[in-house]
Parts: sequence; C-alpha cells; structure tokens
Amino acid sequence: MGQSQFLTCAGREIHFTEWGDRAAPPLIMWHGLARTGRDFDITAAAMAKDYWIICPDTVGRGLSQWSPDRDREYCYDFYGKTALSLFDQLGIDKTPWIGTSMGGSLGMSLAAGALKGRISHLVINDIGPEIPVEAVERIKTYVGNLPKFNCLSALAAWFRAAYLPFGENPDIYWQTMLETSFRRTDDGHITVHYDPAIVSQFTLHGSDLELWDEYDTITCPTLLLRGADSDVLPRDVAQAMTERGPRAQLVEIEGFGHAPTLGSDGEIDVITEFLQT
Repeated sequence: MGQSQFLTCAGREIHFTEWGDRAAPPLIMWHGLARTGRDFDITAAAMAKDYWIICPDTVGRGLSQWSPDRDREYCYDFYGKTALSLFDQLGIDKTPWIGTSMGGSLGMSLAAGALKGRISHLVINDIGPEIPVEAVERIKTYVGNLPKFNCLSALAAWFRAAYLPFGENPDIYWQTMLETSFRRTDDGHITVHYDPAIVSQFTLHGSDLELWDEYDTITCPTLLLRGADSDVLPRDVAQAMTERGPRAQLVEIEGFGHAPTLGSDGEIDVITEFLQT
C-alpha cells in the first residue's frame, strides 16, 4: 500500500502518496486538474516493484493545502515551484514524469524549463500544447461548480457520470476515487475534495494552455497517450506532436475519452516499455 507523506514546498504543505522502496529509481506521477495523486493507485501498485513512486496532490487538491493566494498560485508557475522543491527535498536528481491532463501540461512546462535535464522521460496522458475552446468550456463548467450531496452514494453516482470518458474501470477504481476525493462541507453536505478556485487557471492564466513554444524545446524521450474519443487532445494536435519538438511516440487507447486511467495491464505495459528506452 502507498504511504501518505507531507512536505512544505514553496511555502505550502503538499501531500504525496509514496510507493515502493526509496532505494529504487524514482518515478513521478502527477494527476489532472480536479483530481488527486490517488488516481494512480492501481498504476503505482503495479509498478512499485521496480520504482520508488511519488504521487503528489497539487496545491488546492486532495490533502494538500489550499492556497491563501489563489489568483497567483493556481497556475503552472507555482505548481512548478512546488515540484522543484519536492524534487530537491526528496533528493531526486533525475526521474521520469507521468502526467495525466494537467499533470502532462505541467510536465511539458517543466521539461522545457525548471526541470529541463532532470526529467529523463516524459509521459503525457491525453493533453497537448493547445486545447480546443469547447473542451476548455466543458471543463470550466464542472470544475467551477462543485456538486453537493447528502450522501456518499449520490456522489459516487456523480463521479461515474462526470468521469464517463475515463472508460471502463474496475469497481475498486471508482471506490478509491470516492473515498479519496470527497469532503464534508460546514453545513453537512458532501462535495469533491478541491478548491473551486482552481478554475482560475483558465480565467486568469490562459497562457498555461498555450505551450507549443515550450513543447518545441523538450529534448527528453516523450510518450503521448491519447484516449481514442478525447475532446481535449484532437487527433491533429496529437499528430503534430509526433512531428515537432521531441517527436513524441503516439499510442492511442481505445475505449477512453479524456483521459485514460492508466490502470490496465496494456497501458502499464506500454509505459513500462517506454521507460526502459
């Protein structure tokens, strides 16, 4: 089982789940916009025999601190500062980075900038250096409007509907999502476990969604995973990513929209093989 750990990074308390032996090669897994590091439980458990795995909760999500300076800190610049601090405090010199959605964009930003040369392999899960406006609007709608329920079973049903593009997953995946992604409000209702102000990344930090300049300077081996039905990563953008910058290796995953959950044997095999190159 993964172990919960906490560190103060860039002045904020960051929670991460740690898997495997610290003597093993490190591996970072970074989650999507409104999710937590616990989304990687199945993947991390399968890969922990070979790696020391760190799955952070981004500031404002899960068990990490909510920012007191939301307008300035819910953006890649600040997330990158927490990642750099996490690397340094854990003594990580060089590591592969697996990033789903926002975690993939953050990986692109860091592989081109503050962590250039320290990210050895980059796995980008279903996101590109540009995102269609329609997809951005869809995400803004559900991220910025937190649901409220009287009971956990209602939230469980909401998760399965809201994350339908995640595809078919075992019941344990959805149960873990439920148990690690809810909080109770002051009035006793149940809602999701993130600060709704994280939507300011779209409203105040639009440049975070425009990363072609950064992508073109990435030099590490790059694997691009795309959900076959994704609205966030159009096929033409994915194809362009194979032709410029690091010339990513593209693997399309059937049965998923945005985004593949990386928990099946097939997905894990693809990632494992890539990390061995």
